[in-house]
Amino acid sequence: MSPPLLLAEGLVVTHRTVRALDGVALQLQPHEILGVLGPNGSGKSTLLRVLLGAQRADAGSVRLEGHLVATLPPRTRARTLTMVAQTRAPDFALTVHDVVGLGRIPHEGFFGTERPGDAEAIARALEQTDTTHLAERLVGTLSSGELQRVHLARAFAQQARVLLLDEPTANLDPLHQLTAMRLLRSFAEQGGAVVVVLHDLTLAARGCDRVLVLEGGRVRAEGPTDTALDEALLAKVFQVRARIGRDAQGRIEHVLSLEPALGQRQTQGGTP
Repeated sequence: MSPPLLLAEGLVVTHRTVRALDGVALQLQPHEILGVLGPNGSGKSTLLRVLLGAQRADAGSVRLEGHLVATLPPRTRARTLTMVAQTRAPDFALTVHDVVGLGRIPHEGFFGTERPGDAEAIARALEQTDTTHLAERLVGTLSSGELQRVHLARAFAQQARVLLLDEPTANLDPLHQLTAMRLLRSFAEQGGAVVVVLHDLTLAARGCDRVLVLEGGRVRAEGPTDTALDEALLAKVFQVRARIGRDAQGRIEHVLSLEPALGQRQTQGGTP
């Protein structure tokens, strides 16, 4: 197996007296999609910020193609690693084309001169995300779902090898949810690698090669999606009674949350 494209070891982040991350480790290979799952407050967004180099860990390390992320110049890092976070529309006037063009900044020449291929990369990213018809719209006039797709287009225009995404399917209708996951799969098939935070367990199960399940800043499960996710884990970590449907080969087809796992909660807490 080739060396990991992205490698994190022993990540610890403490917010006051609370461990947001507690010894988290992961590795990511080219052609791979890793889903990061967990209930609210489990450390998912913190993990993405640390992987990006936007937040310093109290302990542990992150390496990108063997180099410590913390020591890489920002522009060098941005040519290989980018993130799509949940963001509001900016208050200043930018068109969709302008926002997608921000992805080309790491590739600009001296004094911000446009490089060959910039226009093509922007046009291709707009087409991939079904936002070409929005190119001249001000981003402040977009719906939250449209804006999410625009930020995904910006990431594609950046042409980084590693994408970090924080709930990229939030606010998207079912068609664009499926389209977004297919775009991530196409990106991975072309040699890229993806770390994606998801709350939709069915999307995660069907779209991710592996999952990392966090609870209270700790890794509760990690491995191939079809084996790492099971109903007992969902009851323990997410506190829901769920039914997992599988095909004849044992691959997960859907995850149906039925009701709060009250019995599980009582058992864990020792309450009769």
